[in-house]
Order: sequence, then structure tokens, then C-alpha cells
Amino acid sequence: MERIVVLTGAGISRESGLDTFRDADGIWSRYDIDDVCTPAAFRRDPALVDRFYNDRRAELHRVRPNAAHLALARLEEAARTGQWPGELLIVTQNIDDLHERAGSRNVWHMHGELLRVRCTSCGGTPEWHADCLPHTPCPLCGRPTLRPDVVWFGEIPLHMPRIEAALGACDLFVAIGTSGTVYPAAGFAALVEDHADTLEINLDPSAVSGRFERFMTGPATRMVPRWVDEILAG
Repeated sequence: MERIVVLTGAGISRESGLDTFRDADGIWSRYDIDDVCTPAAFRRDPALVDRFYNDRRAELHRVRPNAAHLALARLEEAARTGQWPGELLIVTQNIDDLHERAGSRNVWHMHGELLRVRCTSCGGTPEWHADCLPHTPCPLCGRPTLRPDVVWFGEIPLHMPRIEAALGACDLFVAIGTSGTVYPAAGFAALVEDHADTLEINLDPSAVSGRFERFMTGPATRMVPRWVDEILAG
């Protein structure tokens, strides 16, 4: 049985129309990271941080999964129904829900989820689709102590022990639409090079392309369905 771990980054969601953070015209060209994406920023101006993520949430509601998301969901469904004798895990750096809306179930969000909030009082992480403001009460405990359930700069990514275990057991590691500049995800290819095949799917070589054995260059919406077809054809 082939065990595949797929890492997805901003490039796969950009083709659905979501703004990326690091492109020349991306979100960081309009906002200062230190103003909206750090624990200190939230302590200093929670209203500004909440507005920033409210805008991101509204943007997400206007877009749909694309052909790359749908192809990955198709591969997972083939595994679930026995049409393909393998396992697929998606580890995503993205905080959107496009993988889930496409039909994928086995998705780990290492940087958190935009459609959840976290209560700093009770620790709950309820699903959240509306605006959130500094005075908004937690639906679980009633305290106005909600923050975005995302990993900010200076915080530790989520699920790392499980991710590292999955990487240690995989047969193929695939990175799709990633810049290769954000760690720890940028180091995943190095973690598997002694036991797994590696594939990068990207518009342009990433900062860690030298770690990959195979490349597919082009839009994710074209390359990912092609790769999934290859896997299913054996």
C-alpha cells in the first residue's frame, strides 16, 4: 500500500481567487505582519486584528474549490472505496477550508483554520463563519475572550508530532503550490529523502526545489489532476 503525504500551500488556493500573503501584490504588500499576525498585535489592537480576519473570512465565502482541490479529494475517495490501494494525507499551510469543501476528509491544518475561533478562557475552538469582535462572547463559556484560531508568527504550528510521524512513514511526499520559505514545512522534503520519493508541483521552482526528485511545472489546476490520473492508472 502506497502512503502519500501531500503538503499544500498558498499556490493551490490562489487559483480559486484567494489572495496570497507573500506574492508581490499579496496581503503583506498591504498590511504589516507585526500589526495583524502576532500575539503582540492582538494584545495591542484586537479590533484591528479581528477586522483583518473578518475580511479574510468574507473573502473565503466568495470563492470555491478548484480542480486541484477536487482532484485530491478524488484520490482520497478512491482510497476510501478501495479503487486505489493507498493512503492519502493532506497537510496544508492554508487556513481556508477549500480542501474540505472539495470533499477531502483527511486534512491537517498546521497553521490553523480561518473558520474557527479559539477561546483563551476555556480553550474551545468552535466553528465560526460570522464576524468576530473583541466583545463577542464565546459560545461555549460566554466570556469575550475569542481570537482567530490561526498560528501567528512566533507560535508553534499545529499537529507537528503527528505530521512528523506521517512523514516518517510515507512512501511519497508531494508539495503543491508552496514557496519553500516557511519553516517547518520547508524542511519536510529533507525529512523524507532517505525513504520516500518526492515530487514538487508548482508554477516556479520553490526555495527548496533541490530537495525534490521530480517536478511538474504549471498551474495546480492542470498539474494536480494529471498527477492524480497517473496515480490511479498505476
